[in-house]
Amino acid sequence: MILPVIMAGGTGSRLWPMSRELYPKQFLRLHGDNSMLQETVTRLKGLDVSEPLVICNEEHRFLVAEQLRQINQLSDNIILEPVGRNTAPAITLAALSAIDNGSDPLLLVLAADHVIESPDAFHRAVQNAIPFAGQGKLVTFGIVPTGPETGYGYIQRGTEFSSDAEPAFGVQRFVEKPNLATALQYLESGEYYWNSGMFLFRAKRFLEEMAKFRPDILEACQKAIETSHADEQQDFIRVDKASFISCPDESVDYAVMEKTTDAVVVPLDAGWNDVGSWSALWEVNDKNAEGNAVNGDVFTHNAKNCYINTDEKLVAAIGVDNLVIVNTKDAVLVIDKNQVQDVKKVVEYLKSNKRREYRLHRESYRPWGRNDNVVTAPRYQVNRITVKPGGQFSLQMHHHRAEHWVILSGTARVILEDKNYLLTENESTFIPIGAQHMLENPGKIPLELLEIQSGSYLEDDDIIRIKDHYGRC
Repeated sequence: MILPVIMAGGTGSRLWPMSRELYPKQFLRLHGDNSMLQETVTRLKGLDVSEPLVICNEEHRFLVAEQLRQINQLSDNIILEPVGRNTAPAITLAALSAIDNGSDPLLLVLAADHVIESPDAFHRAVQNAIPFAGQGKLVTFGIVPTGPETGYGYIQRGTEFSSDAEPAFGVQRFVEKPNLATALQYLESGEYYWNSGMFLFRAKRFLEEMAKFRPDILEACQKAIETSHADEQQDFIRVDKASFISCPDESVDYAVMEKTTDAVVVPLDAGWNDVGSWSALWEVNDKNAEGNAVNGDVFTHNAKNCYINTDEKLVAAIGVDNLVIVNTKDAVLVIDKNQVQDVKKVVEYLKSNKRREYRLHRESYRPWGRNDNVVTAPRYQVNRITVKPGGQFSLQMHHHRAEHWVILSGTARVILEDKNYLLTENESTFIPIGAQHMLENPGKIPLELLEIQSGSYLEDDDIIRIKDHYGRC
């Protein structure tokens, strides 16, 4: 049996404004019908695998849980990293967790934010890698290059292994991202693959190599996992924060793969793309006769080779060429497709000016549902709130704001001090400053309501939680 280990801890900003710190690209629906995390999981169908083990940041935990629940893959299988420490510690935590019950599965390590156009070719490469991993080799999947890419690291293959299946090779060396001239040499030689960051190996075998090359990382992860615990009523495995914070920040390539003598590279030619920029997303999406890849309510006239994505509003593009146009509820990006790497300058500007747009969308996801911040003003704001069936706010109070709830659809159960009552469509209630209160959706359909907040201070840190169903402080 193979245990898929899916690393979903990134907070990248290269796809801003759709990707934000609290809603990065692995949770977005960018290519296909599902989010990239969900696509990564569903891509495993057809392989003999168990339910995946997902590693993510503490701040993304409810988002990961909800997306796994939507595809029926949620079962106490989320490891929470209290802080990001790169891929070597993340995989070490997964390996230690995998052997906790005495087993020693093959770990199929995948990133949650990659596109693979041909699942069948991916499956064949995994099947090709299984015998080598079973023999104690550490297999990495090398992407057959389609051009002289300077944005990826490369793997130089060594001796070919005799096999009745597809070819596999010893690893000669890993190399850093090359300049264009060097990348052209790599491509012409036929000996190099792009480094995908995907692996297959036995859990215990990987830990043996960690003990040999990076015992400090292994020791920190062992201490962190020994005192881990499963959240009551939740699907998370929490590791000890103090122990994990002491863990060095290191990639698995530097920690193990570049040092081990048992590395094997299996070629993968499956339409792989790490979707690291808007131009890469244009490349992998379907395009019309004018070369435009569009999503949402879009009108074009004499527009060519553009990527246009809009959440809600109509976008009309006329007489433009080679542009990326992305429209979300709170931001619009217009950029030349040849300059998409400069999106980071926008994010740097937003961070330095303490603007919320680098971190949050206008609509944010909560364990009980979602919140759309429709209007924000100095002393009031209006939120459109959706509470899923069975979802509930924490029992809470506020020192600086009052709230007025208006039910749009569904049924709400409200606790206000010593009162407990139901509200339905077109009914409302008022929550005074300092009053203990809670809201729950006891029904079978989503509860929709408008929340009008008013007061001298409206930030989330004025939420004083007294009791919380989701374990939040």
